[in-house]
Amino acid sequence: MNPQAMLIFTISLILGSTIAISSNHWITAWAGLEINTLAILPLISKSHHPRAIEAATKYFLVQAAASALILFSSMTSAWHTGQWDITQMDHPMSCLVLTAAISMKLGLAPFHFWFPEVLQGSPMTTGLLLSTVMKFPPITLLYMTSQSLNPTLLTSMAILSAAVGGWMGLNQTQVRKILAFSSISHLGWMSIIIIYSPKLTLLNFFLYSIMTTATFLTFNSMKVFKLPTLMTSWTKIPSLSAMLMLTLLSLAGLPPLTGFLPKWLIIQELTKQEMALAATAISLLSLLSLYFYLRLAYCATITLPPHTTNHMKQWRINKPINPSIAILTTLSIILLPMSPTLTAIV
Repeated sequence: MNPQAMLIFTISLILGSTIAISSNHWITAWAGLEINTLAILPLISKSHHPRAIEAATKYFLVQAAASALILFSSMTSAWHTGQWDITQMDHPMSCLVLTAAISMKLGLAPFHFWFPEVLQGSPMTTGLLLSTVMKFPPITLLYMTSQSLNPTLLTSMAILSAAVGGWMGLNQTQVRKILAFSSISHLGWMSIIIIYSPKLTLLNFFLYSIMTTATFLTFNSMKVFKLPTLMTSWTKIPSLSAMLMLTLLSLAGLPPLTGFLPKWLIIQELTKQEMALAATAISLLSLLSLYFYLRLAYCATITLPPHTTNHMKQWRINKPINPSIAILTTLSIILLPMSPTLTAIV
């Protein structure tokens, strides 16, 4: 892609996200979301492959529908209350439509069907933007309106997201689709707690972004797009494969690693809110996603292909590795001892 065009799209992404997260008026927040959508579309379709064009079309249609629902909910709220303030969303119908619209923006179940397909048709770096940066403005809007939303509806959607993200990721062999269902499962953890502790949702999102960025950059550096290719990666970059295994286990939320921190705090807060049944359900459903994380980690480090694959093994040459991978992987593994400091900040 032309460097000038790439610069314009990158600046537009930053500008759209900044407008959306810093606005207090529904129209300016909607404008920021639209700038974001228009800036990411050329990055999805830049390879000119039919699958990429299909992914860009699906993304545009879903985001346009969600933006129309956001406009409809804000106009209904303004009609009944006489003001456009984001934090003063009080009308029940507006809150219901807004929940559906933001769920479509995020890819939260049952509005999740577009996200794995779009991620599979996008380049790895664009998939990283879709999984992290593009979810920040909708999460912010959910944070700002959390006191007005329906707790039962959000809890039901959160448990459904954890179930769908774990169950549908079990039989996938494409790495990007596995990471898409991982994102849907993590969104369930974020949305179940946002009414009771919104700051905990933001902490979960930031830690998830760190771990997902490390995973995407590692897969992009290793040129891995599906599981058979991942099986041959140990012979090329053994140290990076070992760090990838730890990052994946951290994404799964195993106790010694960073990913355990948000799940631990969310279960603790749900127990304080007398929601032990919901905490038990979402914890058990996260075991489904643990299975495909373990399968990825197993393919990356423990096993070698037992038969001849169709993939040519590459020469073991010292390729330059992005230094940000080392920083993000380290943060993804060893932040758990800093939990008292992080909880004090929250």
